[in-house]
Amino acid sequence: MNKPELLVPAGSIENLKIAVLYGADAIYIGGEEFGLRAKAKNFSHETMIEGVKFAHEHDVKVYVTANIIAHNDDINGVYKYFESLKEVNPDALIIADPGILAIAKEVLPNMELHLSTQANNTNYASLNFWYKQGVKRVVIARELSFEEVATIRANIPTDMDIEAFVHGAMCISYSGRCLLSNYMAGRDANKGACSHPCRWTYNLVEETRPGEYMPVFENERGTYIYNSKDLNMIEYVDRLIESGVSSLKIEGRMKTALYVATVTSVYRKAIDDFCKDPAKYKANKETYMSELGKCSHRKYTTGFYLDKPDEEGQIYDSSTYVRDYVFVARVIKSTISEDNPKKMTLIEQRNKFIIGDKLEIIKSTGESVEFTVEEIFTEEGENVEAAPHPKQRLYIKIPVHAVENEIIRKSD
Repeated sequence: MNKPELLVPAGSIENLKIAVLYGADAIYIGGEEFGLRAKAKNFSHETMIEGVKFAHEHDVKVYVTANIIAHNDDINGVYKYFESLKEVNPDALIIADPGILAIAKEVLPNMELHLSTQANNTNYASLNFWYKQGVKRVVIARELSFEEVATIRANIPTDMDIEAFVHGAMCISYSGRCLLSNYMAGRDANKGACSHPCRWTYNLVEETRPGEYMPVFENERGTYIYNSKDLNMIEYVDRLIESGVSSLKIEGRMKTALYVATVTSVYRKAIDDFCKDPAKYKANKETYMSELGKCSHRKYTTGFYLDKPDEEGQIYDSSTYVRDYVFVARVIKSTISEDNPKKMTLIEQRNKFIIGDKLEIIKSTGESVEFTVEEIFTEEGENVEAAPHPKQRLYIKIPVHAVENEIIRKSD
């Protein structure tokens, strides 16, 4: 059995380093142009170089997204962008548009090419076509069952990879090719500027009665008729591997560091457990699910893998997230040094906490350790009662050895 790659999103250099720490085999990022997450922090040319260098030093690959559906006025910029990637040196490009694929082959002839889910690949004939165009990997459409994935695997070259989304937000439109945002908000989802109208509440208006809004579904809070639950395949990692998926892909380049740390560590452990001992993986499923509940998410679904989703795959009464835990701090420097006689850990605060709060550090080794805040010191040595200032650097005592970039959370 081939151990699959764990592919994790990073919308910032901080999240990239956290993904590396918590066990990603590969990371996908976007530059400031031509990716489908224009609202993410994304990477400048300089931070892309920094991120790729950091990942490679830790034997982690980096894939760069260039998966917009291009218009004529994008083409010259794509040439320039791909020229600039020669200095960045990523491991692959993720592309959806055939024209952009052709430009990549021209400008970066030795670059590995991956085909985005935006290209809507649902059958082995399509994958074989793209293989002949030089594509090494296809991110298959999310509208496929386990049986369809297995059939594709059996009918494509053995050296072609299948990458599949296994966790995160689901788009209401086919493989994410949506026109709602463009039509309703003037923001092109297929060029990275989606305004997420699928999460809005909708009512019905009769033509001769303007201003009279009637709920599509009798509920005082409105109806979220396009609002899909989030994908979560942690209980089916075994079937994903057995069906021939080469890379398990997490969605979320706009997510927080807590999300990246939590989801990466859980899927890392699940993959490792199954490949080492399937019985151990089976025994730990409840623990995996519990941990995934500790980062921001919508209710969960298995998407199309088991069967075509019915009304149970949607959320009709809200567009809010479940948030049981909040991101409190990131470890900046570990515990012991000559200028740290109190043996405390330097952290960077992200949400308020006070003395007496129960916090939890997510260790990069997979376990979580709870502790109570007994003292808080500023970098200047002042003893304080609370940490209310975002990104303030503070010292606290943690009962275990803390590693740079480990995440601390608190029950909300």
